[in-house]
Amino acid sequence: MTQLDQFITRLNALVDRVEAILPAQRPEPDWSASAFRWRTQVSGVGYLQAVKHPHKVALDSLKNIDHQKQSILRNTAQFVSGREANNVLLTGARGTGKSTLIKAVWNEFAAQGLKIIEVDKTDLLHLTEIVDLLGERPEKFIIFCDDLSFEEGEISYKALKSVLDGSISAPTANMLFYATSNRRHLIPQKMRDNLDISDENGEVRPSDAIEEKVSLSERFGLWLSFYPFSQDDYLAAAQYWVAHLGGNWTEATEQAALLWHRTRGARSGRVAWQFAKDYVGRQL
Repeated sequence: MTQLDQFITRLNALVDRVEAILPAQRPEPDWSASAFRWRTQVSGVGYLQAVKHPHKVALDSLKNIDHQKQSILRNTAQFVSGREANNVLLTGARGTGKSTLIKAVWNEFAAQGLKIIEVDKTDLLHLTEIVDLLGERPEKFIIFCDDLSFEEGEISYKALKSVLDGSISAPTANMLFYATSNRRHLIPQKMRDNLDISDENGEVRPSDAIEEKVSLSERFGLWLSFYPFSQDDYLAAAQYWVAHLGGNWTEATEQAALLWHRTRGARSGRVAWQFAKDYVGRQL
């Protein structure tokens, strides 16, 4: 090996070491896409990943939540048209269509340029980066956080509070936050929060702790509540999905649907959909 070859080898090794120290570059988003996920690299750098096959849901397929559909449709229409609109928190019973409704509303307005970005709870600390990335874009964005709740001791909710309402930066007009949760107040409250002084290590002013825990949900201007299905609601949803998947609804189908929800211990749109897939799949 010549002296020049040795120099080139050492130079390449030096470049590799420097590259390992420097922060990784953020991949440029494919802005032609209409749906994205926020992903975090091993280096800690986050980026927008285009979703190749987004889940497109028709609004008509969601049953027994007409009031919730009208409210979120109105709010989203205001947003897309450039008028004032609220961040939305959808809470309530599991399987009643909270997440699906957000995807259906996005699908309804996607042709008008509305885009959606799914952000996991673990990536909420990157929200300021996301806001900076989207702030100068001409498009409208919904930032979608599914199953949003926090355990005691988690601090990532503070980043969400700040971005929603409380940062020194003005709210960005081209994005809204739509979140779902099974908890109305997102952060668990303990019985000791209601005591004057819980123990020798407790807070002297526990009301301050309560205010801190409810302040996050109050930053969502529009609350939509979802309730467990009645038996008639469940059967109507099951009948819709059986017909949608190409099956026939008979008295025997109804009895099978009732048996299905009893074995699951729940009645919801999700349970109806799961029944229809199983029933029609076996029939066909």
